[in-house]
Amino acid sequence: MAEVLVLVDHVDGAVRKPTLELLTLARRIGDPVAVALGAGAGATAAVLGEHGAVRVLTSDAPEFADYLVVPKVDALQAAFEAVSPVAVLLVSSAEGKEIAARLALRVGSGIITDATDLEAGEQGVVATQAAFAASFTTKSRVSRGVPVITVKPNSAPVEPAAAAGTVESLSVSFGEAATGTKVTSRTPRESTGRPELTEAAIVVSGGRGVNGAENFPLIEALADSLGAAVGASRAAVDAGWYPHTSQVGQTGKSVSPQLYIASGISGAIQHRAGMQTSKTIVAINKDAEAPIFELVDYGVVGDLFAVVPQLTEEINTRKG
Repeated sequence: MAEVLVLVDHVDGAVRKPTLELLTLARRIGDPVAVALGAGAGATAAVLGEHGAVRVLTSDAPEFADYLVVPKVDALQAAFEAVSPVAVLLVSSAEGKEIAARLALRVGSGIITDATDLEAGEQGVVATQAAFAASFTTKSRVSRGVPVITVKPNSAPVEPAAAAGTVESLSVSFGEAATGTKVTSRTPRESTGRPELTEAAIVVSGGRGVNGAENFPLIEALADSLGAAVGASRAAVDAGWYPHTSQVGQTGKSVSPQLYIASGISGAIQHRAGMQTSKTIVAINKDAEAPIFELVDYGVVGDLFAVVPQLTEEINTRKG
């Protein structure tokens, strides 16, 4: 069966959930061959094998930690030339998209970003995408070369499927550009105890209607009751009420959770572009004419300062 390259997103050997989703999609179009790079790469093999990887190509060269992006492109190109895959899959993160674009240019292939589904077609791999702020759904395939595709987190379920997961060392020759941009320092992200925004199954976001940073604990309390991540609209982060790292929207992060709760968010196109592919959308807004109600599955017309605490209390009661 044809092989599909999957670039592994991991932290010191701990494989992140979006990679396991990629393996689910990869199995639809071929046999997944995982590429794990950097410190702890070898430790990823067990979990990757449990989720369908027939082979795991590893390299723990220091260049992956010391320099930005290009060493990973060099390694993925080496894997591409060794495997001759029918597709290359990466997580649709900022780094994933840059690696995908550079690889596609090097190997003369087309690229598809932010796919939400994949299927095998008669003329190659077909990707489903959301277009024009998710107002339309399109099906696309590249017209040249082997498709290089980035996939949005939460686009597929994590489905265990035992495979060999055979570990093989990947030989990588780094080019001059690999050492062009050096990492001089790193600062660990402060842990909130909540899921990472782009990977969370549930996201609770607040907008202009929250009316101040001092009121965001209402949003956080609801999120914590659901085990959710906290997001914010551009208006909220521009006002300094919540960190920009939590912005959901066209100029922020794109999310696609199972459940998205928008509180005090009007639903401007900028925000909709970042969350409209969510599986179930709930909005709480006192303006019955707010654009957000055009796309929701469930809408609550009411004051969030009354609705959100009651919702949080009810969830906690049912949990207790």
